[in-house]
Amino acid sequence: MRDEEPMVVSDIREGPREEYWDRLQSMMGRNGLMTYWYLGRAFNQLDDPDTMRLRRDMRNPTGGIMAAPLAIAAPETGGWRDREVVPAPVAYSLHILDDARGVDEIRITRCTVHRGHKMGFSRSEIVDAAHPDRTIAITTGIGVTLGPAPSGFRPIDLPPEIADSEDLPPLTVVFGAKRDPDGWRLPSLGPKQASTSASLHLGPVHVVFEAAATDAVIESVGCKAIQAEQWDVHFVAPGTVGPFLVEVTAARGNGDRVATRLSLFDEGRDRAIVASGAAVFRVG
Repeated sequence: MRDEEPMVVSDIREGPREEYWDRLQSMMGRNGLMTYWYLGRAFNQLDDPDTMRLRRDMRNPTGGIMAAPLAIAAPETGGWRDREVVPAPVAYSLHILDDARGVDEIRITRCTVHRGHKMGFSRSEIVDAAHPDRTIAITTGIGVTLGPAPSGFRPIDLPPEIADSEDLPPLTVVFGAKRDPDGWRLPSLGPKQASTSASLHLGPVHVVFEAAATDAVIESVGCKAIQAEQWDVHFVAPGTVGPFLVEVTAARGNGDRVATRLSLFDEGRDRAIVASGAAVFRVG
C-alpha cells in the first residue's frame, strides 16, 4: 500500500560545509524533525539539562508510562551527539522498573561505556526528577558515527514547551501513524520524521512499534490493563522512502507476561526491513 509521494528530505552531509550548522537548525526546528521538541526533551544544547516532563499523551490507557517516550528521552546512539558527528542508532534496550505514576518529570543520567572509531556503546538511568532515588528505567544501546561534524556548533533554538492537556492527541496521530486493515503504518518519509542522515528517525519507529505491540497484547489478553516492561529495538537498515508497515505477533506465557515480536518494512523499497524489535508487557 502506498500513500502520497514522499516529501523531499535532506542529508546534512550534503551541502557547503560552512552552512552545516544552519542546515542542522533547519532540520531540528519547528518545521523539521519533531521527535525531540514535541516531547519536550531538550536536544543539541551545550549544557544538556537531561530532563523531560511527562504528559498524559505519554501514558498508556491505565496511566502507566509508555515505552516510546522513555526511549526518546534516552535514545542511546553510542554516546555521540550531533555536535560531534552524524550519529545513527544500531541497537536499543529499555528496562522499565516503575510505571512512573505520579511522576511529573524525569531526569536522565547518561554514560558513554566505550567509543571506538565508528561504533559506540552507551547506557542511561532514568529517575524521578523530584525523587532521584526512584528509578524509573535503565537503558543500554549501540550507535555508530556516519561521519564527523565540523567545528562551530551552535545550540538549537528550542520551541515553546507543549503544555499537558486532556486535549492532546495520541502520539501516533502526531507522528502520522495509523492503523490500516493490514497493520500499523507510518507515512512516506518527510522532514518531520527524518533524521539528519535523510532516513527514518528512531522516534517514529518507537512510537509505531509501541502502538502495534499494545494493540497486539490487548487483543491477546482481552483487557487494557497492561504495562510495557522490556523494550528492544534493532535498527537494521535506513528507512528512506516509506510508507513503513509494522508486522507484529504476540505470545503469552503461563504467567502475567505477554511478549511481542515486531518488524518494520519500507514499502517504497520492496518491503526492505528497517527495524526489528521485541517487547514484554505485564498484564494486570
